[in-house]
Amino acid sequence: IAVVVLLAILVATEETTLLIKGPTKPVLEGESVTLECLSSDPELNISQVHFEIFSKYMQTWRPIQERSWCYYTVQIKQTPESLVLSIPHAGSFYEGPYRCVSNAENVTEPERSSEVLAFKVHCECLGYLSYFGASQELVVRVGEDVVLKCSTSSSEEPSYTWKKNGYDWILPSSVLTLKKVSTEDQGQYTCMAKHPSVESFSKSRSISITVLPENASWYKTSNGRLMLMTSVAAATLLVFILSVSVFLCRRARKTTTSKGPIDDRSQKKPIYKSSAESLPSTCGDKQPLV
Repeated sequence: IAVVVLLAILVATEETTLLIKGPTKPVLEGESVTLECLSSDPELNISQVHFEIFSKYMQTWRPIQERSWCYYTVQIKQTPESLVLSIPHAGSFYEGPYRCVSNAENVTEPERSSEVLAFKVHCECLGYLSYFGASQELVVRVGEDVVLKCSTSSSEEPSYTWKKNGYDWILPSSVLTLKKVSTEDQGQYTCMAKHPSVESFSKSRSISITVLPENASWYKTSNGRLMLMTSVAAATLLVFILSVSVFLCRRARKTTTSKGPIDDRSQKKPIYKSSAESLPSTCGDKQPLV
């Protein structure tokens, strides 16, 4: 009985008197979030309690104040029983972890701080298709290989599925590979990206594949058009560089061959103070002025 009583006393002394409450479901970007600090000890003054957030960059806990917490907008309200932190519009920079800490001198660890509360802010998936930067239509010839990759931007790694419109097969992958395509492979393909935590977050994009005969002209395919546009752009740039170079060379040549100002130093002669060209002077001098 003595051992049981001793263990009960130790457990009771190890329990924290501060509690923190927060979101119990996934937080979506733009929603409002409320955190609350409570005390199980009625003698603890809630006015001596503050919120802290763990800084990932500084690797330390930082106190949160209503007007001086970086440039983020938060509101802190104190009631007789609790301390409330309100975030009007949640974003990824508001992700925790958070805790409540007491500044009272008569409170010791572990009663000084509460347990850690962390939540994640989920954003909506933004899906797009990429195939050598092509648009929503892909043109290939019979026998070519096609690789389509579906990419998304999301708060968590989404799940991908590929399907062909009009068919019941589904490929659970972000990459769709078609080896040596034939006319049967042409059609419209759709990639679906879903958020793993929030089912309402999903995006889909479709791309149409057209298969040309094997003897079709190379410039009619998507790769051929891309090569043609790249070649035209490179040729235009080369012509522009050559034109500028020729212009600068001709300008430099004209500058070196052009005559400078006439040197009339040979026509200059000394001017003496007593000469007719000089100004009247009271003293005579036979030394030239210039």
